[in-house]
Amino acid sequence: MSQNTIRLTMAQALARFMTMQKTEIDGEIVPIFGGVFAIFGHGNVAGLGEALHGVKDTLPTYRGQNEQGMANAAIAYAKASFRRRFMACTSSIGPGALNMVTAAAMAHVNRLPVLLLPGDVFANRAPDPVLQQVEDWGDGSVTANDCFKPVSRYFDRITRPEQIMAALHRAMQVLTDPAECGPVTLSLCQDVQAEAYDYPESFFAERIWGVRRPMPDGDEFANAAAALIRARKPVIIAGGGVLYSQASAALRTFAERYGVPVLETQAGKSSLPHDHDLNMGSVGVTGTAASNALAEEADVVLAIGTRLQDFTTGSWALFKNDALKIIGLNVQPFDAQKHRALPLVADARAGLEALNAALTGWLADPDWTDKAWAGKDDWLTAADEATASSNAVLPSDAQVIGAVQRAREHAVVVCAAGGLPGELHKLWKATGPGSYHMEYGFSTMGYEIAGGLGVKLARPDADVVVMVGDGSYMMMNSEIASSIMLGAKLTIVLLDNAGYGCINRLQMATGGANFNNLLQDTHHVTLPGIDFAAHAASMGAVAHKVASLAELETALHETEATPRTTVIVIDTDPLISTDAGGHWWDVAVPEVSDRPQVQAAREAYLAALKAQRAG
Repeated sequence: MSQNTIRLTMAQALARFMTMQKTEIDGEIVPIFGGVFAIFGHGNVAGLGEALHGVKDTLPTYRGQNEQGMANAAIAYAKASFRRRFMACTSSIGPGALNMVTAAAMAHVNRLPVLLLPGDVFANRAPDPVLQQVEDWGDGSVTANDCFKPVSRYFDRITRPEQIMAALHRAMQVLTDPAECGPVTLSLCQDVQAEAYDYPESFFAERIWGVRRPMPDGDEFANAAAALIRARKPVIIAGGGVLYSQASAALRTFAERYGVPVLETQAGKSSLPHDHDLNMGSVGVTGTAASNALAEEADVVLAIGTRLQDFTTGSWALFKNDALKIIGLNVQPFDAQKHRALPLVADARAGLEALNAALTGWLADPDWTDKAWAGKDDWLTAADEATASSNAVLPSDAQVIGAVQRAREHAVVVCAAGGLPGELHKLWKATGPGSYHMEYGFSTMGYEIAGGLGVKLARPDADVVVMVGDGSYMMMNSEIASSIMLGAKLTIVLLDNAGYGCINRLQMATGGANFNNLLQDTHHVTLPGIDFAAHAASMGAVAHKVASLAELETALHETEATPRTTVIVIDTDPLISTDAGGHWWDVAVPEVSDRPQVQAAREAYLAALKAQRAG
C-alpha cells in the first residue's frame, strides 16, 4: 500500500521527528524534548546545524561552551524534570564528541535520559582520513564514537538516511522506559546527515509518551509483604526512583500508616521534607547518626528505587543484623536483586500503593518508631551545632551550608563531587521533592555549574543555588557564560579551600602524607593567587568575595533578586568536616609501606573489613 512521503535530509527528518514527540504533565501536552545543546563543527554544522535552524521556533537550540558541560546541563534538566522531559546534545566528530563521553557515563550510572548526537566520519569513506578521524589499522569501522558504546543504553551509527527511522523509535523507547532509561547515542555520519530520502509522513505524526508503571508480580509481592509483616525493625531506604516515579505521597502514606522510618540516599534526598517525623535523613557513609543507628539494627530494609551503591550501604558493612532481609522495590530487575534481595520488580509508586493496601493491621514495633524519633531529635541538635554561624577566620563547609540555608531556605541546592556532597547529604534541609539536586552516582567534578544551568532551564521559577569547591570550579566553569546568555540566573557559592580538600582528608585518613591535593602540598615554584570573583565577573556574572559567614548571608540576601548569575566566593578550612554521623567506607590501604601512619591505617582497615557482608 502506497503512502504519502516527504523528501528531507536525514538531519531534517531527525529534527522534525523530535519536534513531534510530546508528553503530558499536569494535564498539559508539552514537547518531551526541552531543546538541543549544540557546539557545531565540520561534523555537524552543515547537516544537523541547518536542520536545527529550520525548527528553531519549536525546538530551541542552545549554544554550549564545552561539550561535556552542555551534556551535563542536559542531564541535569532531565533529573530536575524527574525524567519526564529531556534534551539532546550534538557535537562535531573527534574531540568534541569524546568530550561528551564522561557525561554519557554519568547519565548511564544515574539512569538519566539524554540523546547524544555526535557527528561521525563519512559513511562513503571517500575523504578518509577526515579531519579529527581516529584510525584503527586493524578495524576499518572503528571511529572515536565507539567510546560511547559501553556508556550508552542504546547506540547506533547512522550510515544510510533511512536508518534514522528505526533508530529514533528505539531511542525514544529507551529514553522513556523507566527500567531501561539512560543515555542514547546516535552517531551521525556527516555525509549521511546531508543525504535526502523520501520519508513517510506517518513518521512525523505526533506521539504522546506516557509514564509506564509496571505492577508487582504476584509471587514477588506475596514474598515481600510476608517479609514486612514479620519485621519488627523495618526501615525504608528511599532512592532516586521515588522521585522519578513521583511516589513521595505514597511513601509518606506508607511510612505514617505503618510507623516505618525513612532513610534517604543522595539521589533520594527530598523524597520526604526534612522536617517529617519519620525522615531520618541521609544514610550510609555520609549518613546521619539517626539513620545509621537504625540501619545497623534493621531486620528488613525496603530499598525503593536505589541501586544500593557503596556510599549507601557503608560498603556493605552498615547492616549488622544477621537476620536482615532486603526487599528491592525497583523497576529494574538488575537493581532489585542486589545482595540476594527479595525482588519486587515494579514502579515505585505502584509498588508502594499495593503494599499500602495489603499490610492493613501490621505495624512496626512502637519502641522502634520511638527510637527513631529520639535519634532524630539528637541528630538535629548535632546538625544545628555543626551549621551554626561563627567568627572563624576559615569557616567549615558545614558552617557555609548553614549560612546558605538560613538565607535561601527554599532554594534548590545543586552540587556534585568532593567534600560538599557529604556535608550537604547530612545537613541540607530539603523542603520538597527536587529541592536537593546532587550528582553523586558518578561523583563528577565539574558538573555543578552546568548542572545548575540545566536545573534552571527545567525549573525557571526556582531559586537555584549551586555550591561548588574551587577544584570543581577550575575543572569546568564556562557554563557561567551560557547562563548569562540564556538569562538563567544562578547563585553560585564558591568555597575556596585552596585545593582538593576532600581527597586530602581521605589521604590523611588512610595514613598518606599530605601530597599533591592541597595547592601548598603540590610540586610548585609559585602558588597561583586565583581571583575567582574577578574570573566570574569576566564572564558577565555579578561577583563578590566575602570575608565571613555574616558577609556571606548578607550577600545572599542582597543578591536574591539580582536578575543575573551571581558568584559569591568565600575561603574555607580544608581540614574540617562534620564528625557527627557518617560510616566507614572501603578504601583499600596499602599492605606494605615504610611509613608507620600507613601501617596503623592498614591495621584499622583490616579490622573494619570484618564487618562487611559477603555476597
